[in-house]
Amino acid sequence: MDATLVKLALVLGVLAWTTSCTTTPSSSTKTQKLQNVSYVTSGERIAQTAVVTVDGSSTVYPITQAIAKQYQSQQNKSAQVRVSFSGTTGGFEKFCAGKTDINNASRPILKNEMEACKKNGIGYIEIPVAFDALTITVNPQNNWAKDVTVAELKKMWEPAAQGKITRWKQVRSSWPDRPLKLYGAGDKSGTFDYFTEAIVGQSKASRKDYTGSEDDDVLVAGISKDTDALGYFGHAYYEAHQNQLKALAVDNGKGAVTPTRQNVEKSQYQPLSRPLFVYVNPWSAEHKATVYEFVNYYIDVAPKVVNSVGYIPLPDQAYKIAHVHLNRGKVGTVFGGRAALDLTIGELLRKQKQY
Repeated sequence: MDATLVKLALVLGVLAWTTSCTTTPSSSTKTQKLQNVSYVTSGERIAQTAVVTVDGSSTVYPITQAIAKQYQSQQNKSAQVRVSFSGTTGGFEKFCAGKTDINNASRPILKNEMEACKKNGIGYIEIPVAFDALTITVNPQNNWAKDVTVAELKKMWEPAAQGKITRWKQVRSSWPDRPLKLYGAGDKSGTFDYFTEAIVGQSKASRKDYTGSEDDDVLVAGISKDTDALGYFGHAYYEAHQNQLKALAVDNGKGAVTPTRQNVEKSQYQPLSRPLFVYVNPWSAEHKATVYEFVNYYIDVAPKVVNSVGYIPLPDQAYKIAHVHLNRGKVGTVFGGRAALDLTIGELLRKQKQY
């Protein structure tokens, strides 16, 4: 990204903060005053604050971490990008408190998070970066399960199953009478929110007697060592450990469908296809030109990196729109504080255009 675009981004960032930190396109606006803004060159800003802090989703982490490493290796400056993960929900807690510059998210920002950001004067630019096929996996030694229905997943995971649905045979009569060991996202994870709403019918409604973690590598390790295990996480973690896991096809009533890129692009892998996001704090960007530079770089290389780590890139037009939204300071969300179930790539693109 050249110096002219950086300077333009900084000016537009100021303009964005004279308008509302709107939460939806239809929300009323409130003027926000900027104080103590020091107008210096982009080079001076980068020298003063050359650290970008990122937290949030472990699902999006492989994308952001790979791009951060690539960015740092190609930039002829001392800029640092520090990427951590604490789950989408845990990340938004930090982001809306002004403790991080960017939040990785495996679901859209929710209403309570929007209110927390608004209360603390934190704006957010919502940038979709990829599509994910949330993947149901078992141990490779499991020779009885090849597919699973949405109804069977609900039977396993709903709160009423706790302490009662404990054996494979209880889920499907043709499956063996063996212990059912469940592994899934922790309750600070956006994957947990999405999965429970898509499968159980209510966000955060889940049995609690399972092995849960915001660290997907922990779940991979557990399932790979447990013949009786079943778990769920983002497709990139399955891609990276295919020799240790087996993916199940999911049947939503229209036939069993595998979690492949082609099936996601054709809108056939439902309801477990979902968009992935980064949320950028434009106030941080206003004081840290490095943030704008990094996010513009992120958008540029996202298609290639997204594909390489095991997710589904968005159409080129989606990334072009993301550049416009970032550099014009388009603050807010198009999702109204709700999860986006059964969303297709085409629908996501239309939502971006309506921003």
